[in-house]
Amino acid sequence: MNHNTPLPPASPRPLRHLAEVHRRVLTTAQLRSHGVSSTEMGQQCRAGGPWQQILPGVFLLHPGPPTSEERLHAVLMYAARESAPGVPAQPGADDPHRPVYEEAMITGLAALTLHGFTSAPPLLSLEKIDVLVPRLRRLRSAGCARIVRTHALPTPQQVTGVPIAPVPRALADAVSELADAGAVRRLLTEAVRAGHCEPASVVRALSQAKLLSRPHVVDAVDSLLAEGRAIAEDRLYRMVHEYGLPDPVWNVDLRLPGGPHLGGLDAYWPEQAVAVELDTRAPRQDEDALWSEYARKREHLERLGITVVHITPKKLRDSMEQQAAVVRTALMASGDREPAAYVVVLPR
Repeated sequence: MNHNTPLPPASPRPLRHLAEVHRRVLTTAQLRSHGVSSTEMGQQCRAGGPWQQILPGVFLLHPGPPTSEERLHAVLMYAARESAPGVPAQPGADDPHRPVYEEAMITGLAALTLHGFTSAPPLLSLEKIDVLVPRLRRLRSAGCARIVRTHALPTPQQVTGVPIAPVPRALADAVSELADAGAVRRLLTEAVRAGHCEPASVVRALSQAKLLSRPHVVDAVDSLLAEGRAIAEDRLYRMVHEYGLPDPVWNVDLRLPGGPHLGGLDAYWPEQAVAVELDTRAPRQDEDALWSEYARKREHLERLGITVVHITPKKLRDSMEQQAAVVRTALMASGDREPAAYVVVLPR
């Protein structure tokens, strides 16, 4: 593979200053800025010639198949908004050789592969690379670039100089193209199990993409939520033991003696009347109704003198020590409160 194909002598600006991949993949505008005419581009791309046009207006400056990196940058160059006439990719301030791709980022399976998902296919095996752009951009899918539109672009993450969509958005875009229930389940499970994101953010992204009406997606989401809950419960056990909290009773139901059911709790300290409830709600259409049910239960228990500590899986993952301190403070403060009403504690 010849990465150093000389440009025609007319070129006033040599390409040596560019990073290696950006010497090999250039747009029509960039080539023109180096003094290469449309005629010369056509000659270089003739059958058996040293260059090839990989996408409309994007050239690969060597024969033979592109590498994964070249395909990614070619797709971004094709989709990025021109920030000035004829300049689709401005150099980054931190690295003058690295272009900044405006209003374009890799999403879908390619983004998940870049995020490190083992259940996503290798980049070279992907026939299409999804690229996310604003809804009003006038662009069509072409070659290996599949255009995905959105009302509001998320903030991209950078992986080896490539802007990629955050995991929840990339998952939603990948799932929208997948009919294989097993593949969908593997991707969603890995997202949570490998700590890329919490189930709630995945379900929110799938809901916004209107994918929760597809039976194979709903089945995968149900197992995802079960998986997420199991991981959160495991973290709660670890928090209690690693930070030396007294042992609670786990997974219990509370009732008033001879009276109504008060609700289930993940952990309860009867002597101190302190409860922990994991908030593993999935943000679906009934989120408001579910939240008001949580709030009603909490208010009822607090009227009975029971302190309820609400913990989200994300807080348990990111700030376990802080959550342990909150629970410890509630346990220590119990001596200063009026005694709680007597409740019956039953295994859930």
